[in-house]
Amino acid sequence: MILSRNAVCTLRGARSLSTRASAILSALDIPTGATELPGVYDGQWSGSGDVLESVCPTTGEVLARVRSATPHELHEALRKRDVLGALVSLEMGKIKTEGIGEVQEFVDICDYAVGLSRMMNGRVVASERPGHTILELPNPIGVVGVLTAFNFPVAVYGWNFSLSVAAGNANVWKPSPSTSLCSIAVTKIIAGVLEKNGLPGAVSTLITGGKDVGEAIVESQDIPLVSFTGSEAVGRVVGKAVQSRFGKSILELGGNNASIIMPDADLALAVTAVFFGAVGTAGQRCTSTRRLYLHRAIAPKFLDALQKLYATVCVGDPLVEGTLLGPLHTRAAVGIYSDAVQRLRQSGADILTGGKKYDHAALSQGNFVQPTIAVPKTTDPADKIWSTETFAPILNVCLFDELEQAIEWNNAVPQGLSSSLWTRDLRNVGKWIGPEGSDAGIVNVNVGTSGAEIGAAFGGNKQYVRWSACTVNFSDAAPLAQGVNFST
Repeated sequence: MILSRNAVCTLRGARSLSTRASAILSALDIPTGATELPGVYDGQWSGSGDVLESVCPTTGEVLARVRSATPHELHEALRKRDVLGALVSLEMGKIKTEGIGEVQEFVDICDYAVGLSRMMNGRVVASERPGHTILELPNPIGVVGVLTAFNFPVAVYGWNFSLSVAAGNANVWKPSPSTSLCSIAVTKIIAGVLEKNGLPGAVSTLITGGKDVGEAIVESQDIPLVSFTGSEAVGRVVGKAVQSRFGKSILELGGNNASIIMPDADLALAVTAVFFGAVGTAGQRCTSTRRLYLHRAIAPKFLDALQKLYATVCVGDPLVEGTLLGPLHTRAAVGIYSDAVQRLRQSGADILTGGKKYDHAALSQGNFVQPTIAVPKTTDPADKIWSTETFAPILNVCLFDELEQAIEWNNAVPQGLSSSLWTRDLRNVGKWIGPEGSDAGIVNVNVGTSGAEIGAAFGGNKQYVRWSACTVNFSDAAPLAQGVNFST
């Protein structure tokens, strides 16, 4: 394009912009008369770093001078994420690095859903009739009811909301009553984003309340799909109620997850992974490690190393840097922990460490319990000790001689969420991820049971074909997902 001299405005003390440039910038509400533009936004515009020049490659004119961020301002912007993570720690009780990791998981699933929104493809099916074609097209179902649990008060709604909205649905969120503040904070953020983009905030409706509110969502004919995260007992009720009205349901329920350690495993990596799996979030993840099957040849060495790690646990305020163990979420959870320990003692189990509440004065007002390692007398997977998911930091240990025996025990419980095998033998890997291997939905190799990534399937069932999400670690390190740091 040829520019005439008359098309250029010259302003002393300000930028000289061509009319072509000023028209485009003005249409986007970018000031054309300011000497500098702030280049940092975290709820308000700012910037005190270096000045960056935006230069038009066609004319060479300086379009704008942008005041960039300083490292301090970067950390302040990131602190917005960290503050929401801190609220998770404050209200739910998990340590701060896990709270921040949970918020990051919401961010990550949003990114994933944006890409997925362009990949919800249908199918073209050949028709037997001339001049016809058959199209299978995905369409929104309308409104999705989302009932979430206390243990992931931000991330679980993030999974549901992001994918549901990408598919074109609106959502009604009923969070756990005990984490209402997290749900309010998240809804404020979501509503702001929706409204700034011309969508009503009610696309993500929040309804706090108790059992009666949850029942109303489950029974509503206006909500064709209900997604429930919580206990097996409540999930069974939800599933039946939704099915009775021919609705659809997504149930993410309990996990009674096992790690199997073979004698050829990298024991240093396995010990730290089991430690996080059993102790992280005070054992309140649905993917927490609750059963540990050790090959007899390495059991003494492994248990010795694991107990030494347990002895280093820093317990206390989850908002304090360095704390690895926060409280259980409620007093009722402490009672569940105590009942499980009592059942172990009465059955003659060997309690290797833990087994009671902390008696420090500084912890007396909170729901703090000692992470527990127990070796039950019975190996029967049908026994309540093994078949029941206890939402607390209790790890039950059993010894085996052959991998086939450990796999049989792994599969013998009714829950089918996560599982983990530690080995360097490719033959063991093939058996573990194959049809005679783990029947859980998450089938990991050299990765702990806890801490799934957003890109793989989460969950599992034991009907018809078994789909498995298999994460195989072939490196010499075992980092946690979402940047969580659980090092002593």
